[in-house]
Amino acid sequence: MTTIESRPAERVSAVLGDRAAQALLADWLAAGTVVGHGFANFYAITARPEAESVQRLNRMKGRPADQPGSVTVPPSGVAGIFDWAALPDGLDRRRILTVIDVLYGMGPFGFRGPAATHVPDHLTVTENGVRTVQVIAPGYACPSNAFLARCLDAAGTDLLYVTSANRSHHLTGAEDSPAHWKASGLRVDFGHVPNFAVLEHQDEAAARAAYPRFAPMSTSVISFHRALPTDASGRPVLTLERHGSLAVDDIREVLDDLGLGLTSRAGQRLTARTY
Repeated sequence: MTTIESRPAERVSAVLGDRAAQALLADWLAAGTVVGHGFANFYAITARPEAESVQRLNRMKGRPADQPGSVTVPPSGVAGIFDWAALPDGLDRRRILTVIDVLYGMGPFGFRGPAATHVPDHLTVTENGVRTVQVIAPGYACPSNAFLARCLDAAGTDLLYVTSANRSHHLTGAEDSPAHWKASGLRVDFGHVPNFAVLEHQDEAAARAAYPRFAPMSTSVISFHRALPTDASGRPVLTLERHGSLAVDDIREVLDDLGLGLTSRAGQRLTARTY
C-alpha cells in the first residue's frame, strides 16, 4: 500500500488501485484538493463541480476563469447527466445509450447532449436554445472509475468537474498544449500548486497498451443535441465535435454498425504530447 501524508496542502502521489490512497484523495478532493489522475491511457484533472472550484482550476491552468467545463462520472452514471426529453427528432434515449455503451466498452470518450436540470449553468453551454453538457468518462475498463465513485460519495455530488491534464495554450503561448500521459509531466506543470495531488497509473506503458485503438490524448467527442438532416441512407446523424484519441474512421464504423451517420465540425485532429 502506498503511504502518503494526510494533509491536503502536501503535494503527494499515489497509485490507481490502492484503495486506501484513493479513499484519502477522494476525501481531499471533497475538501477542495485538485487531483490529476490516470484516465484510461492518459491523465485528466478532476475537482469539485462548484463555480469557485472550476474558476480556481481554470486559473491554475491559465484559462479564462469563467470558461465552461466538462463533467465526469463513472460510465454507469452518464445517463443521469442528460435531459432525454430534449433529444432532437429521430433520436431516442435507447439508441444514444447504446452508442454510449459501445464506445465506453472500447475506451475513453466524450459526449455532448442536452443537459439535465441539475447540471449547474457554469458547466453547460447553450447552443441554438439548447442547454448542453459535455461528459467525459474513461470507459468501463479503467480503474479510475472506482476513484471517481469515491469522490462522488465523499463530495456528496452527482458529478465532478474534469479538464485535460495540461497548462492552457493561453498560458504557454503554444498553438496547442496536449494532455499529459505521464505523471512526471503533471508534476513539472503543477508540482508547485498548493492542494494538488497525483493519482498515477500503476504502469503507464500498460495503461497505454490496453487501448490500442486510442492515441494517448484528450478524448474524441460526439454530440446529439442538434436537429440535423438524415444522411444519404436516411439514417440519423451525430456530430463529431472534437477529433481526439479515437480516430474518426473508428467512430464512423461504430455508428454505422448501429444504423447512424456521422458529420464533423471537429477540424484537425488533436496532437499527442511528446516528451
